[in-house]
Amino acid sequence: MRSALFGNLDAQAVPGNFVLQNAKMLRVQLPHEVLARQGSMVAFQGQMDFDYEGGGAGKFLKKMVTGEGVPLMRVRGQGLLYLADNADDIHLFYLENEALTVNGRNLLAFDPQLTWDIQRVQGAGIAAGGLFNTTVRGTGWVAVTAHGAPVLLDTSQLPTFADGQSAVCWSAGLHVGVNRTMKAGALIGRGSGEAMQLSFQGQGFVLIQASEGPPVVRAG
Repeated sequence: MRSALFGNLDAQAVPGNFVLQNAKMLRVQLPHEVLARQGSMVAFQGQMDFDYEGGGAGKFLKKMVTGEGVPLMRVRGQGLLYLADNADDIHLFYLENEALTVNGRNLLAFDPQLTWDIQRVQGAGIAAGGLFNTTVRGTGWVAVTAHGAPVLLDTSQLPTFADGQSAVCWSAGLHVGVNRTMKAGALIGRGSGEAMQLSFQGQGFVLIQASEGPPVVRAG
């Protein structure tokens, strides 16, 4: 897996059409297709069509039950497509027959040849909520967003724990579970489930953002 976060990404040596226009905007060169978060298009030059991408009946049902999964659109055409999401920082990963698990709300775009599915964190029942994530697999580009400058944690040496809303993405091969604090009232996290965290063990990494993401504004 390659990424500027690992210091091993040479854009000229990696095939594909994903380029960071700046830290908060992704530029995609078409005519190749791309799957992107609905509503993430901020501009395009050329001729393009935007279609809803449901992923099939199975994924639709998983989205309905879990609330996880990014609402996707498939973009076809020719020209330059510019994508962004709430001015969050964007980070690129190039998978080489690998898999990456992403918090659904942090997934911005990926190559269409990659497969994706919604998976449940082991040890978390449906009632726990927020513990379903999206795994993309294959060879190609994945763009994720992070609210604030993130930190990349190596999970190979020590058990690692993170607030479920702060974990942006992680190596799909990690053993991921749920850690509950002994004192149920201990306010050790900043998310809604302060007494529950995701636990990560194994060879790999987890990317942690500096918050739980932009606040959700609801009409009063």
